[in-house]
Amino acid sequence: MSNYLRKWLGISFFNLLIVASLGVILRYKIAFYLPFVDQKHLLHGHSHFAFAGWITQALMVLLVHYLNTKNIEKITQKYNWLLYANCITAYGMLIGFIYQGYGLFSILFSTLSIFVSYFFAIMYWRDLNKLTITNTTHLWFKASLLFSVISSIGTFALVYMMANKIMLQHWQLGSIYFYLHFQYNGWFMFACIGLIVSKFERLIATAKQMKTTFILFCSACIPAYFLSALWLPFPMIIYYVVIAAVVAQLVGWVILMQVFLKNKLYTEQAFYKPGKILLILSAIAFTIKLILQSGSVHPALSQLSYGFRPIVIGYLHLVLLAITSVFIIGYIVACKLITINRRLLVGIFIFVGGVIINELLLMIQGVQALSYNSVPYINILLLVTAIILFLGICSICISQFKNFYE
Repeated sequence: MSNYLRKWLGISFFNLLIVASLGVILRYKIAFYLPFVDQKHLLHGHSHFAFAGWITQALMVLLVHYLNTKNIEKITQKYNWLLYANCITAYGMLIGFIYQGYGLFSILFSTLSIFVSYFFAIMYWRDLNKLTITNTTHLWFKASLLFSVISSIGTFALVYMMANKIMLQHWQLGSIYFYLHFQYNGWFMFACIGLIVSKFERLIATAKQMKTTFILFCSACIPAYFLSALWLPFPMIIYYVVIAAVVAQLVGWVILMQVFLKNKLYTEQAFYKPGKILLILSAIAFTIKLILQSGSVHPALSQLSYGFRPIVIGYLHLVLLAITSVFIIGYIVACKLITINRRLLVGIFIFVGGVIINELLLMIQGVQALSYNSVPYINILLLVTAIILFLGICSICISQFKNFYE
């Protein structure tokens, strides 16, 4: 394990700790009186930092590590400034949004963050092309970079509307969902699957299935955006395209799962068991997501779900916590990219337990919201869950920082 990898993964975990601490404050603000905190500003800082400071930072580090395993000379030094730049812009957004919400300072760092992602996409794409042996992993990584760039269109569209005082709610929501969709169904998902697929590169027999899966997911990504916007008046042809996209993703996922199950012995040898369990939990959460989005194809259900905030929050947490965050931690542990010790495993157990409890509570809250009923003490329960998540990440960070200094 290199000091480079240990340092940047440690920074990523520390950023996750900040995300968790902001989550505790947000939940406390909802449950109790906290007048000096602007809920909306803190929420924007929390969400933007979670995307850039935790998930994007961690994925960039893992993608650079992949190139490093291919023995490209001085690859870590080459990307060092980009990782620092992404971290700095993430902290700039965090401070800016908490201080002023959408203002000059926060928009400036948001824009710089997008340009950092552009530079990373260009550099990483070129370095992938330099590799003499190409495989399906590179297709997943290139698609993730492309969707990361595409997602910025939503951000620039929203900024343009705010600057010109265009108060069209449908267009504003459409821009927000555009950004979110191509981040978590594009950049996040394709990068994560690419990392897993990279572990099966040596199994030549799986190459055809892996490529078929990529084609299905890639062809479905753009039309799947309309799943988030079925409440808009689209022509019927769009509806049929969305159904085709949902089916393509389901078929692709089944093929991918078959590959893993048929190579169960190899999987057990390639992945450290505690990490493998986390990857399985992430896969289960992703399966639930696919089932939920299949149900949302029905326009009435789509309008109903996007009309209730608890359901939207629950879905976002499913994607960002149960799927993406659990996957990233699981992959890091499964590949032993950090020091594995008892404190780390205890922290992961607490964190994952908090994720499961959080999803169950949000699901109950969402179901009750559909019938316009409230859940007794739900805000207190969600606050306790946020504290559990925070304590889990604390244990993970302490385990790594203590080992680093030793």
